Amino acid sequence: MPDYPANYSDINRTLWNTKTTHHVASEFYSVPAFLAGASSLNDIELALLGDVAGHSVLHLQCHFGQDSLSLSRLGAHVTGVDLSDVAIAKARELNAQLGLDAQFICADVYALPQHLQQQFDVVFTTYGVLGWLPDMERWAAVVAHFLKPGGRLILVEFHPVVWMFDNNFTRFDYSYFNRETITEQETGTYADRAAPIETTSVSWNHSLSEVLGALLGQGLEIRHFDEYDYSPYNCFAGLEDAGERHYQFPHLRGKLPMVYSVVAQKE
Repeated sequence: MPDYPANYSDINRTLWNTKTTHHVASEFYSVPAFLAGASSLNDIELALLGDVAGHSVLHLQCHFGQDSLSLSRLGAHVTGVDLSDVAIAKARELNAQLGLDAQFICADVYALPQHLQQQFDVVFTTYGVLGWLPDMERWAAVVAHFLKPGGRLILVEFHPVVWMFDNNFTRFDYSYFNRETITEQETGTYADRAAPIETTSVSWNHSLSEVLGALLGQGLEIRHFDEYDYSPYNCFAGLEDAGERHYQFPHLRGKLPMVYSVVAQKE
């Protein structure tokens, strides 16, 4: 694992605090449609979750809470967690607007055991989450800590091959393996590329073996693994909709793994 700045968490909190206001206002997140009843969950994770009514769900890195609240609408007892205090404030606001009973905690994933004493039927985390954490073994330990015996991790994440590319997806700029801390200066955001913001991000790429190995190292049983040649989000430059919100790059259609999913169970 590469060395990384001790204040990476503060840098990324500032990043997400800055982005959240623009995300809330964006067409990408469609908050008015969400408030009117639209679910933010995709077919991939819905199929893996099954019926969550009455189940306790810990949603790690929940951003401003749309997926957490979508799960709450399905009858789950949800606790959402995010590093960004601006995002958590918005999640609580939406929760109150919708009259739901989700709980939200502002905390770094690694520090969560200091803020929450409970175990859950499901730990849920999706799309653009793991790259903000430097150490998968520490992450997997947190997941295992919060799962009840028999509980499941539902992970849906962008494929590490995606993060090897430059922003135009024409060449490889980064390693598939976690061999470097990636510090970048960003303008705009994936939800609004014209947003008038400039931010600094600190991230890492995590190979499939690193992620799965960390979960296995905690004694979790891998019950499901799959890879997908599309993204359900139009979140990278140059994507085109191949139908049914299956976004692909025209020059890489059918050739590039874009998302993967894992279900791991605690015995």
